This record gives sequence, C-alpha cells and structure tokens, in this order.
Amino acid sequence: MATFNDLAKQQEIRDMVRGGYAAVAKAEESSCCGPTCCGGQVDSAAQLAASVGYSAEELEALPEGANMGLSCGNPTALASLKEGEVVVDLGSGGGFDVFIAGRKVGATGRAIGVDMTPEMLAKARRNTAVYAERNGLDNVEFRLGEIENLPVADNTADVVISNCVINLSPDKPRVYREIARVLKPGGRIAVSDIVLKKPLPDAIRNDAQALVGCVAGALLVDELKSLIAEAGLVDLVLEEKPAYVKTMEESRDHIASEVKALLAEGETIGDYIASMNISARKPA
Repeated sequence: MATFNDLAKQQEIRDMVRGGYAAVAKAEESSCCGPTCCGGQVDSAAQLAASVGYSAEELEALPEGANMGLSCGNPTALASLKEGEVVVDLGSGGGFDVFIAGRKVGATGRAIGVDMTPEMLAKARRNTAVYAERNGLDNVEFRLGEIENLPVADNTADVVISNCVINLSPDKPRVYREIARVLKPGGRIAVSDIVLKKPLPDAIRNDAQALVGCVAGALLVDELKSLIAEAGLVDLVLEEKPAYVKTMEESRDHIASEVKALLAEGETIGDYIASMNISARKPA
C-alpha cells in the first residue's frame, strides 16, 4: 500500500505534468513529451507525425490544432482498428488520435478520449463539431479523468491506445490494471511510449524538466514486462522505433539539450531510451 508520502509525491508529479500540458494547450510553451518539445529541428508537427507513420490523408482530415506534435509513435496504426470497435485513448490531449480512431471505427464504433488537463479537454471538445461536420460522424467523446482512475466502465473497450503518456504517470502498475479492467475479454492494447534500455543517471532521474519531457519517468524494459504481466495482459510484443529518439538527439529543444548535458562524455540519449510500440491483449 502506498504511504502518505508516496501519495503526496504522486500528486506533486501529476500537478507538475498537468501544468506543463495546460501551458502547451494554451500555446504558452513546449515543455512536454513529444516531437515539438523534444525535436526542435523538425519543421512542423505534421512532418513529425508523418515520420512516425501517420498518412497525409489522416493528417489533412484532422480539425485545426488537434495535432500538437505530442506523439512518439502511431498507436492507431498499431491497433489495426476495425469498424464497430470501441477505442479508449489514455491521455488524449487535443484529440489527435481520437479523431483518427473515430474515422477508422466508423458510425457503429466509438472513440473515447480521457485526459486530466481541462485545457486539453476543452481544446478537443471544441474540435468535435468540426470533426463531425467533416466526416459525418457522431462517434467521439472526451472525458476528464486520470489514467490511473479511468472514467470508463469495466469491459468497455475493444482496444486501449495511448501515445507517449503512460511514462508520465507516477503509478504505472495501476494504469495497466485499469487498462485490463476496461478492456473486454480478448481486447487489446496498442501503446507508443518511452522505455529505458538501462537506468538513467540520478541527475536526469531527479530532474523535473526531464520528467515532464517524458524521459525521467520511463520504465526499464524488464519493469514494463513485469507490470503488464502482473496486470493480467498476455502476448506482449515490444518493437523499438528509432526515428523519435533520433529526432531528440538532433534537437535544440531545451529539454533534450538539458538531458544531453547531464550525460557522461561520449554518451547519447539513444544509449538510454527508446520509443517502443507496445502490444498485448486481455485473455478471452
């Protein structure tokens, strides 16, 4: 059981992350996980999204401002979504992956975004009418909530997706238990996330900016495997996607630069972190 101090620290981390993403939603700054934050050399959020696998057609169909360059992969492609499925997106931000998922699951399906930042939620909800008008669909919704306490009923989702968000949670075991709870029997997960190849130096692990920048809170690969198994999910597949980390390495972004400055001489960000596609399923 978590102690009082543990719970206080978890809340401190949530408040820090919520504040960082609220600033991004209001376009005050870019101190967050994602290419616009960790990839200053990239010309645009659209270019970065294309580099991690989103099609031009998907990006052109998005409402204005939905793509804020916060992706480190493409979970909607990984999920192989089908018409009629129910999809839940953890940390849905401005609605980027929810709007793409909604088009894939069609009128008989549903895409539900969950985010703890009211400013992000407001941005996504403002774009819902644009999405409906462009696509003739009324199949997306956005709910305020934490990914450790999903506002979603048991056995609701055919698929749970998430894009560079779970690494930000201070209680990742609970997140994966919640994923297992809301999945239908036989349901699957398709997550893009930052994972550690080896432990980070203490200076980076204790750095607040590195935490909000999706680095300091990441799990080691073996830790991730254990959490997913303990949550009751099976058939885990991990696939490293090097394009995102390469972008971080080449970036002049302040977070990436700060992380690089804390590494030993000759070390690179890619020695420590990887962007991973994470697939698993709930037993039928």
